[in-house]
Amino acid sequence: MVRYIIDRGEAVSLLGRSSRILVIGCSGSGKSTFSHKLAGLLSLPYISMDREIFWLPGWQVRPRAEAMELIRKAVAEDRWIMDGTSPGSLPLRLPRAELVIWMRPPRLVSLFGVIFRWVRYWRKTRPEMAEGCPEKIDREFLRYVWNFEKTEVPEIEEMLELHGRHLCVHVVKSYRHADRLLELLVRRT
Repeated sequence: MVRYIIDRGEAVSLLGRSSRILVIGCSGSGKSTFSHKLAGLLSLPYISMDREIFWLPGWQVRPRAEAMELIRKAVAEDRWIMDGTSPGSLPLRLPRAELVIWMRPPRLVSLFGVIFRWVRYWRKTRPEMAEGCPEKIDREFLRYVWNFEKTEVPEIEEMLELHGRHLCVHVVKSYRHADRLLELLVRRT
């Protein structure tokens, strides 16, 4: 059974010992920011699912078979931090992960995150996105973020039970919580 870690100290200890960490959550929840900082602190390779797996230049979706093969190759490596949710790819990623960090702030926080990101990267491609994919926002994307808990979370929980029963999961409920984890990790090292 998946074990949810509530204690931050225990989560920090697990972070310090893990070499394959999966960071999941809604768009705008802080996955990429947290993952990038964590990768630097732990000297682990950072894999952005958006940049390296799913998107091609010009917002073209990579063919599914090709994306799944890239995921297989990435998770076969011994060390990584992988940022991205995509429940359909969790059966490939969860068995290889040692720890899951689930970014799960309130939906208004995630909405703020995607709007802030859109303003910050207006007409530019953000670092964790494929080249030639300038930041965009539309009603469908905002609806996805708003309904994430209802539409995506049940599938994520099912995938965790089916493919991640060996895992510990630490749920991060705010940007401050994420920053505190990183601060504690810095103090520990």
